[in-house]
Amino acid sequence: MRFVLPLFLIGVLATSFTDAAEVARRPNILVILADDLGYADVGFKGCKDIPTPHLDRLAASGVRCTNGYVTHSFCSPTRAALLTGRYQQRFGHENNPAWLPDDPKAGLPVTETTLPQVLKTAGYVTGCVGKWHLGAHPSQHPNRRGFDEYFGMLGGGHIYIPGGKGGAEYNIPLDRNGQQEEMKDYLTDTLAKEASAYIARHKAEPWFLYLAFNTPHTPLQTKGEYLARVKHIEDETRRNYAAMVVALDEAVGGVQKTLHDEGLEDNTLVWFFSDNGGPTGVTKANNSPLRGAKGQLFEGGVHVPFVVSWPAKLPKGKDDPRPVHSLDVFATAVALSGAKVPESHKPEGVNLIPYLSGEKKGDPHERLF
Repeated sequence: MRFVLPLFLIGVLATSFTDAAEVARRPNILVILADDLGYADVGFKGCKDIPTPHLDRLAASGVRCTNGYVTHSFCSPTRAALLTGRYQQRFGHENNPAWLPDDPKAGLPVTETTLPQVLKTAGYVTGCVGKWHLGAHPSQHPNRRGFDEYFGMLGGGHIYIPGGKGGAEYNIPLDRNGQQEEMKDYLTDTLAKEASAYIARHKAEPWFLYLAFNTPHTPLQTKGEYLARVKHIEDETRRNYAAMVVALDEAVGGVQKTLHDEGLEDNTLVWFFSDNGGPTGVTKANNSPLRGAKGQLFEGGVHVPFVVSWPAKLPKGKDDPRPVHSLDVFATAVALSGAKVPESHKPEGVNLIPYLSGEKKGDPHERLF
């Protein structure tokens, strides 16, 4: 018997080390969402007048899904689908909710399961930085929908500069885990710093971060250093919009640097896309060669720049023309993390990694809606 106990302990320790190693191999998951970005307004989609070196580097580090789609042509429904992995029509979320902080029904139904709730079953720490737009009632708060940490703006948009002009919803204080916080700096820069801090804070554990920028959504408010890089653009509206795209690019670059400095770059699965097409008539965004814009169901409304990067597993600098969409984020994250999805929840995406890595041939989807 005296030999049994040590062997048993060895078995327990071996199992523990195996579990720890398994957790360590699971990728961190970072979803970077732009807001109203034009299809042709990044360098990797052929843009010539707006410099986006950091986004181009991200695109070169992974797979460019040239037929990447979202499930709706404007803000909140797209986000609802992304975080639930289900078409927004399944639960009646086909419109932007009004700014009604006292209405528990004006947002993502609490009956829906979210990706962070699911990932927590696999030991992931979960964070959200940026635009929420899925309800302002306390029951809809990100901390109540699966996110351990939240910093950002609860509504559909926000001013970018302290003292800037915007509607009531755009002028509310920022929110940090349910507590109000005044904005002190250019908003896009602030969100990037918060994202980097989150990554550094949780570098020793598997994490999920939903980084939802509100740029280049209106109001077109920028700062001098970004405006200076696009001073060659004659049209004032497009010039201001372009400066906000530059700010987005710099923000993504800052987050990329943090991943590199913390040694997390290789094993972090990064998704980048826009919530919908650019509103060409409002911001002078460019959706060429696609027809239509934000709010429309032509290609220009739902066909977006779409990148999936995971240096440890996926090829670099590859174009993949097979149609994919934002619901695939949920399915892929579940497959890679080993998370448990409630039987009542029916996600509708596909794990893209076997397809993007070349392990599986054919189309990931028979049809998309």
